[in-house]
Amino acid sequence: MQFGLTETQQTLKNTVRKFLAAECPPAQVRKLMDTETAFDPELWRKMADQGWTGIIFPEDYGGFGMGMVEMAVTLEEMGRALLPGPYFSTVLMAGALLESAGNDNQKHKYLGPICRGEAKATVAFLEDSASWSPEGVHLKARASGGDYILDGQKLFVTDAAIADFLICVGRLDGALALFLVTAKAAGLRVTDLPSIDSTRKLYQVTFDGVTVPRENLLARGDAAQNALGRGRNIATVGLVAEMTGGMQRLLDITVEYAKTRKQFGRPIGQFQAVQHQCADMLVYTESSRSAAYFAAYAIQEGIREAAAAVSVAKAYASDAYREVGNRAIQVHGGMGFTWENDAHLYYRRAKASELMFGDATFHRERIAKLIIDGSQVRQEELAAVAVEQRR
Repeated sequence: MQFGLTETQQTLKNTVRKFLAAECPPAQVRKLMDTETAFDPELWRKMADQGWTGIIFPEDYGGFGMGMVEMAVTLEEMGRALLPGPYFSTVLMAGALLESAGNDNQKHKYLGPICRGEAKATVAFLEDSASWSPEGVHLKARASGGDYILDGQKLFVTDAAIADFLICVGRLDGALALFLVTAKAAGLRVTDLPSIDSTRKLYQVTFDGVTVPRENLLARGDAAQNALGRGRNIATVGLVAEMTGGMQRLLDITVEYAKTRKQFGRPIGQFQAVQHQCADMLVYTESSRSAAYFAAYAIQEGIREAAAAVSVAKAYASDAYREVGNRAIQVHGGMGFTWENDAHLYYRRAKASELMFGDATFHRERIAKLIIDGSQVRQEELAAVAVEQRR
């Protein structure tokens, strides 16, 4: 069994790291943080030229057709560089959901431009309850003259101000439904929201009688539920990989600081208390990496326990990234939370990512539900086998 990256995957990892070190160093990250959207069109174009905007999508739509592990490799390096902008929203959220829910015409029209780097997108899911459960979705849609009318409000929508279109999760006749809404639709209003992580901007999106053409209904009912589940799993794995990259960067800069910062006539890294902090950071990072890559592999191979693996990874990483951030700032001392030090930027990302797609408690409850549901299904299967044997 291969526990490491293949030669191709390692080459991809090295390429992404070198690219981001040159095109998106910390100084550029801070520069983009100070802008309204944290978006750099030139950086986006160069990333599209590398093929990263279509990395996991089929070649039929202009993608590279690579696997989930390759996606995790890429996202880990992006998290390490603290990449700002709409890549995650566009590729991992909207793109993955569109691939899961859309028909062939919709994919050619909307997924194709994403793969080519010609379009940016996001997903509008959260509402007043801030719950990542589908039961928290209440935005109403109604049929009108062959089209659909959306009324309601979505909160904490990432990168909505620069999205060319968004996928809105709503209710149509009480059933879950996915609507593709263009940014220029009449009645659509986007408002800034404060965010702890300035590299990933958040917005409130208001739908005031927004008309959605019939052909832009992606899915409804069970089809929408299944597509949303698969799309969320893909995005969650990508987020955990990104979080792992952030942990690795915090570990690197903390160990380097502990080697050079001197107190009582010697580097503080020689003190056992500091070594314990760094050792804990390493354990958190490597454990998160293992969980992230297994979850990516499980989705890629269609393993039955893939959903549980995703929740295990997110539950662990949600706590781990925060704890790694805590220890990084502790080792750095008073300067660790100053604006000039990069540690606090990763800590901000850690806190934002902790809640995204559900925190540790949300995913532990999801794991419990999956186990209970799986046990019931297994009992039904065994009962059916017993009946068949009696015959």
